[in-house]
Amino acid sequence: MPAKPVLASCTVAIKAKDFLIRGLHNLRPEHRGAVATLGSFDGIHLGHQAILGQLKERAAYYRTASVVMMFEPQPREYFAREQAPARLMRIREKVEALAGTGVDRVFCLQFNRALRTLSAQEFVERVLVRGLGIKCLVVGDDFHFGRDRSGDYEMLVRMGALHGFEVLETHSIEMGGERISSTRIRRELELGNFAEAAKLLGKPFRISGCVVYGQRLGRQLGVPTANLNLHRYRAPLQGVFAVEVALDGARVAGVANVGVRPTVGDLIKPVLEVHLLDWSGDIYGRRIQVEFKHKLREETKFFSIDELVTQIQADIAAARRYFAASDGSEPVAVV
Repeated sequence: MPAKPVLASCTVAIKAKDFLIRGLHNLRPEHRGAVATLGSFDGIHLGHQAILGQLKERAAYYRTASVVMMFEPQPREYFAREQAPARLMRIREKVEALAGTGVDRVFCLQFNRALRTLSAQEFVERVLVRGLGIKCLVVGDDFHFGRDRSGDYEMLVRMGALHGFEVLETHSIEMGGERISSTRIRRELELGNFAEAAKLLGKPFRISGCVVYGQRLGRQLGVPTANLNLHRYRAPLQGVFAVEVALDGARVAGVANVGVRPTVGDLIKPVLEVHLLDWSGDIYGRRIQVEFKHKLREETKFFSIDELVTQIQADIAAARRYFAASDGSEPVAVV
């Protein structure tokens, strides 16, 4: 399998210095006149990629910069908090992935009380016209915005005619007779259908992050783990998995647990813990990328630590059988 690059530090810069712009107050005159799109872009799946492709085409036509606008937190997180749908990507992963698509900038607005109270018309006038001075806005066909989600494509067309910007609508992309969406991908991940999720994403599902110090319980149990804080209320998947970790230019097989460690009972928010098979070394502070290959079982609460250790050893054996039985690209029976 081809090697995949590993980011050597958790402080690696993201593309150009002004690639990420946070807030209206950081907009400068040279940022005006862009072609923009607006959305959550969670996962940056094939539907999002179609929008980004049209964004870059129109930016080339106008000979200006392409800008992806997004909110933090995502609006549904602001309103529903821990009840909001699980993120496929945290903000850093999303910004890095957007940089890889070739767009010129990401413009991030804090979603707060002031922003949520703006009407659709006020948002267009303050942010799109007076702030960015857009030449064109590219949106998906299910796009709504503004207070009470009152803004839509037809409203944007009217505002564009008034303020002199073009509005283009990108139609949804379907696969298997169903619209590609972040919701659909979450469903496939919950079911452990990683091959199907990869088709919808256009790439395997991965989680990246900085390895942090934990309680070192795994080391005490003889199975040291690399721990990643997921920085979200909920994870898009939960359980025990066979995974591959990008490390030192190679891909290392491993076993991962995503959850709150119910046997120990010390967590509220989920973490990702990875035990690397046939590898040892210190990777604290390193940024790694974990690719999910196959679900082994659900996360379970055991009655004792000894029971937990027995199950961990069984998980390791199951992962070894999985990787031995395939090249890791297709699910196989693991018993």
